[in-house]
Order: sequence, then C-alpha cells, then structure tokens
Amino acid sequence: MSEAVFPLANPKQTKKLCEICQKPAHLQCTRCRVTFYCDVTHQQADWNSIHEKVCELMISIRTPAPFCSFKAERDIYQMQTLKRLEHLRELAHATAKNWVSEGKYSEAVPAAQLVLRCAIDIYGPEALELVPAYLLLAEVSIGLGSLSQAENCLSQAEWMVRKNPGCSRTVLHLLHRTLGRLCSAKEDYSSALLHFANDVYYSSEEFGLDSLVTAGGYFLMANVFMKQEKTDISNSLYEEVTRTWHAHLSQLMESYSQKEHESAQYFGECDFLISIQMNQSKAR
Repeated sequence: MSEAVFPLANPKQTKKLCEICQKPAHLQCTRCRVTFYCDVTHQQADWNSIHEKVCELMISIRTPAPFCSFKAERDIYQMQTLKRLEHLRELAHATAKNWVSEGKYSEAVPAAQLVLRCAIDIYGPEALELVPAYLLLAEVSIGLGSLSQAENCLSQAEWMVRKNPGCSRTVLHLLHRTLGRLCSAKEDYSSALLHFANDVYYSSEEFGLDSLVTAGGYFLMANVFMKQEKTDISNSLYEEVTRTWHAHLSQLMESYSQKEHESAQYFGECDFLISIQMNQSKAR
C-alpha cells in the first residue's frame, strides 16, 4: 500500500508532506501515488479513516493539470477540478461525522483534516465557508480530549464569523453549540449554558422551535444542568426533547403507514386490472 518516496523523481523546489501531520514525507500511496506520509502509522490511519474511499478520486484532483493553450480549456479543467474537490469535501465530511457519531474520534481525524484542506482549496484560506470544517475539527478534538486544539480551531471559526457579520443563523448555531461543548468539557458550565442558549435561539430561528436541531440544543443544556445537579431543570428539558422526538417519530410513522396504505391500494388496483385482462383474454 505504500512505498518510499524518491526525491530525485520530484520536480525541484517541491517537498512532499505527510497527509496527516504535514511533516516531510518518506512514503507514498502505491495506488494513487499522489498522497504521501511520514511513516506507516500515519499511512494506515489515513487509509482506515478516509483514504480507502477517496484514493482513486485523489488522482484526478492532485495530478498536475495538462498544458492547455486556450483559456476556455483551462477554465473547463478548473471547473471540473472544483466539482471534484466539492464532492471530495462532502464525502470526507460525511465520513468524519459517521466516525464521530460512533464515538471513534481518532478515526475521524484524517477525514476531518481532509475536509478543511478541500475547503481551503475551494474557497481560499479566509473564507466563511471554512467555518464548518473548523467546527468539525473542534468537535473531534473535544472528543479526543485535546481541548487546546479545539480552542485553536474555534478561535479560527470565531474570527471568520466576526469578519462576516451577515453569516447565516445555521453557522451561528453550530458555532455556539461547539463552543458550549468545549466549555462543558472544561467544566465552565455557566459559559456552556450561555452558548447553548444562543445555540437554541439561532437554531429555533432557522429551523423552528419544534425541530430536532433545536431539541439537540435543549438536550445539551439538560446535560449541563444535570452535571450541576439541578435535576428539576434538566428533567424539564429532557421532557421537551422527548416530546419533540415523539412528535417527529409519530409523524414519520403516520407518513409511512399512509404510503404503505397507498401502495397496497395501488397494487390492489393493479391486481384488479390484471384479472379483468385475463378474463377478457379467456372470453376471446
């Protein structure tokens, strides 16, 4: 899966860096040959996290662009590359979130790092669109207990949000939710509750009071109150979360039952028509 990097095979003034730690690389992936690592440990970590899924896609993205004498051809190639990068970013983001949902934060790190690199390549190093990538890395760092790393990521995210006062409520709710998680991990419960309150405010503005997204903010607030041994408040918030989920699941079941009924009715009508056709055929 990996082989040594030969410096003489690379163009002058180019350095191959490790995909994980950005230190000088000594190995490269034998499949795509455009991804490099400092050692086998980082190569294996990247493969297990995300690279196995995106190895072939990396070839078309990282292979140097062919010479094009016409600007129109260069523009088309650049547009295709951006589309591939966006697809890669979405795939890496979904993969990282899956690892996080399973509580496998170490496995999520390479995928989350790839999300940030793709976002930088697409939007530039100071764009507001980088905020979700930094928040994802912060969430992973909190899960690993690397709170200083999480603070660095959140500082970058906050700085970008402050530079863009007109950013969406979705971004603001995600920012405050992640800040609340960091404060909770640091046992700064007062600050955590403040951030979770802002999270609930922005998520309710964007998605509605009865949305599952808003319920997530209530749930996190309830956890903090539980840690403070304020069980009356936490229980009331848990009840609100339960009510929201019950309503959501009931609606899903009702929709499913209705579709199942419509499907059964449809197939019943089909059987009826088929029987008519068969009887007509026999009559002939």
